[in-house]
Amino acid sequence: MSRAVDVLHPESPKRILIVASNPSVSTLTGWPVGFWWAELTHPYWQFVERGYEVTIASPEGGALVADGFSDPEDASGYSAHDLISLGFKKSPTHAQLIENTARLADLSVDDFDAVFLVGGQAPMVTFVDNDQVHALVVAFFESGKPTAVVCHATCVLLKARTSSSALVVDGKTWTGFATSEEKFADEFVGQKIQPFWIEDEARELDNTNFVVNSMFKPFAVRDGNLITGQQQYSGAAAARFVIEALGV
Repeated sequence: MSRAVDVLHPESPKRILIVASNPSVSTLTGWPVGFWWAELTHPYWQFVERGYEVTIASPEGGALVADGFSDPEDASGYSAHDLISLGFKKSPTHAQLIENTARLADLSVDDFDAVFLVGGQAPMVTFVDNDQVHALVVAFFESGKPTAVVCHATCVLLKARTSSSALVVDGKTWTGFATSEEKFADEFVGQKIQPFWIEDEARELDNTNFVVNSMFKPFAVRDGNLITGQQQYSGAAAARFVIEALGV
């Protein structure tokens, strides 16, 4: 856990649960997949700069592995601009937070003021049909606490249902990884990457309003206590909506 003193409420700082996916293998490409660095580190920075306490967790706990293209030190140079993630990696204290994440089953929703689900390629495998992750999102959402989900982690919102059996996104405006961005990614690597596209699936749902902005531009949406971000450049924007929703 990272602890800092809340500049506005030093005796009772707000507590944020960041949830990332455990390492997995893509069912479509066979590639190893993980979380996306910027979608974890940029929100983390927003929260600790505000003085919030942050806990990084995953469904299974333990060490996480990031998607290669998200690594600022990756040979591709795709994320070489991401100095926040580079600094996080190079700090032994912060790197340990990725090597030893808390296990969701050991945590209680009551101990946190908001939740933030990190994207990457792995959520499309490990989050989409994970009842534990769905229940976590629903628990935060139904308690009225800020519930933030970004990029490919928004796949959970295609299926997560409230206690009344309605989708969490029923009647909501939200965003997630865009079809135009999926097409760009496929062309970039020369093959189809994802087993389904979130935007296409979302537009098949009734009574929900899925919206996107320009490709790979920061874009986040807040509708009540549901906060969503389009892709890897939207993490900080979504985090700022969480801060706004908390009101301190």
